[in-house]
Amino acid sequence: MNKVIIIGASSGIGRELALLYAANNWLVGITGRRKELLQSLQQDFPENIMTECFDVTGDENIESIRNLTQQLGGLDLLIYNSGYCEPSEISEWEIDKNTILTNVTGFTEIVNFTFNYFVVEGKGHIAATSSLASIRGNSFAPAYSASKAYMSNYMEGLYIKAAKLKLPICLTDIQPGFVKTKMAKGNGQFWVAPVDKAAQQIYTGIKNKKRRIYITKRWWIIAKLLYCLPITLYKKIG
Repeated sequence: MNKVIIIGASSGIGRELALLYAANNWLVGITGRRKELLQSLQQDFPENIMTECFDVTGDENIESIRNLTQQLGGLDLLIYNSGYCEPSEISEWEIDKNTILTNVTGFTEIVNFTFNYFVVEGKGHIAATSSLASIRGNSFAPAYSASKAYMSNYMEGLYIKAAKLKLPICLTDIQPGFVKTKMAKGNGQFWVAPVDKAAQQIYTGIKNKKRRIYITKRWWIIAKLLYCLPITLYKKIG
């Protein structure tokens, strides 16, 4: 039986992914800060889902991932879906600090540990949810867009490292546009995807070992436009 750990599975996309993997007969380790939400999810698939409650901004990341891996009896796939975003009219350090701790520090610690675990095992798959916001800076959440760019670049670096090591370790960068979750904040949202549709496309993309997944698929158009848009125009919308 295949084994997956989903970081940030208590709500939104992570929760929907946990249900998908459990329904497809995977052993699923789920993490999050809210124990009651993890336990309610476990009740849907008590034989397939195991929980580990911790905060990725704390000091227990590696210990918790190691414990959950042992409970599962191994690990084939890690999905880092934990994220933090809080738009602000001004630049607020507390917002930027929490963003960095979740999207950079916690992400790097967990993904680094898991990559090295897969190096020892000789194979594995890591997927992480960055964002279309990683392509350009954003004035209302500059630390968020910067942290998501870091995630995307880090995943690409590990992809190249795995290739140089000649190991079958897959890296998948998940880049959603707007998905109907609490993370989707601000005005002017369009092409907003329901959570179940987003999760299904992510599940399929990971199954097919895609290096990058745009959620939903048509958001690749926006990605290409953002890459090409000159700063004189972008600063009016960014």
